[in-house]
Amino acid sequence: MENAKPLLPEPARRLAAWCVVVLLVTGVAAVAIWLCVVFKTAVTPVLLALLGTALLGPVFRQLLKLRMKRSLAAGLTCVALVAVVGGAGYVVVSALIDTGDQIIESLRQAGQWLADHFGVAGGDGVTSVADNAKKLLGKFGATAASGLLTGLSIVGSLIATGVLSLLLTFFFLKDSDRAVGLAHSLAPRGSGPTVEAMARRAFEAVEGFMRGTTIIALIDAFCITVGLLVLRVPGALGLGALVFIGAYIPYLGAFVSGAVAVLVALADRGLGIALWTLGVVLAVQQLEGHILQPVIQSRTVQMHPAMVMIAITAGASVAGLLGMLLAVPVAAAGFGVLGELRKRYASGEPPPADPSGADTGADPSASS
Repeated sequence: MENAKPLLPEPARRLAAWCVVVLLVTGVAAVAIWLCVVFKTAVTPVLLALLGTALLGPVFRQLLKLRMKRSLAAGLTCVALVAVVGGAGYVVVSALIDTGDQIIESLRQAGQWLADHFGVAGGDGVTSVADNAKKLLGKFGATAASGLLTGLSIVGSLIATGVLSLLLTFFFLKDSDRAVGLAHSLAPRGSGPTVEAMARRAFEAVEGFMRGTTIIALIDAFCITVGLLVLRVPGALGLGALVFIGAYIPYLGAFVSGAVAVLVALADRGLGIALWTLGVVLAVQQLEGHILQPVIQSRTVQMHPAMVMIAITAGASVAGLLGMLLAVPVAAAGFGVLGELRKRYASGEPPPADPSGADTGADPSASS
């Protein structure tokens, strides 16, 4: 009896199989994102702790090389994190408070200048911002008690998230030597090495992104602040603080902080200084794009700018500003996992079997 002829040709069957795979992966991803949104109170500290662990990994490993106990090394690393973040936060907040009113007034004047020179009718769209702000302040004054309670609730939530993230960072650092054993115990039989390799690659990507972005943010903020001080642009320290914060949102953060600096220079120093400020911002961005990123982040997952913007947009739609901050490191980890899978399965060879005597005492953060 002759074999029945397939209903669909081979290319159509391959396409259908890939469509099923894409639908399954998309469905699993959608469910995972939905669960993260539902349990964001618990997920957010975990993600922040993982970012902190990735950033502090080199410091923790240096302390271990000094023959320090893991718990003591993790504790000192977390204390150093609190000191550095607290000091940097104090500097940034102080700079923004001291120069915030000046920056806002300069932005209002720059908006009025643009409205006058480009024919916007009376600058209504600019002056209405101040009017709306006054109305909002009046409404807030009428409901000061509820507003105060809301503000206290937000502050309490932020403090709780920060404390929980710090505690999780301590435990992630202290018990990082058990991560390999946990990966092997949770993985299906025979897939332990693959799961371990994917976890290592994802952590390397996040660690490289955090370390590289922090260094680049410091260099960008320093260069732009020096340039603004030389040009005598008001609020230079506050604008430098904005540049530092914006560097953690690639492309979009640099564009927004640079635009604010140019508008402030335009309002207070005129068109000529504004053009010089624009030149400083563009020069620093070129330095970042062509020298700093290729050198500092050469070992991390390199993503196309379009993919970065898509990740930022998706993160903003899911979790607002926090999603924008977490989107790129999460995407970098995902691309690292995909790269590891492609390297292991592109040749068509089966992955190596899980050895019975696998070493479960390695530190996954030590491979970067």
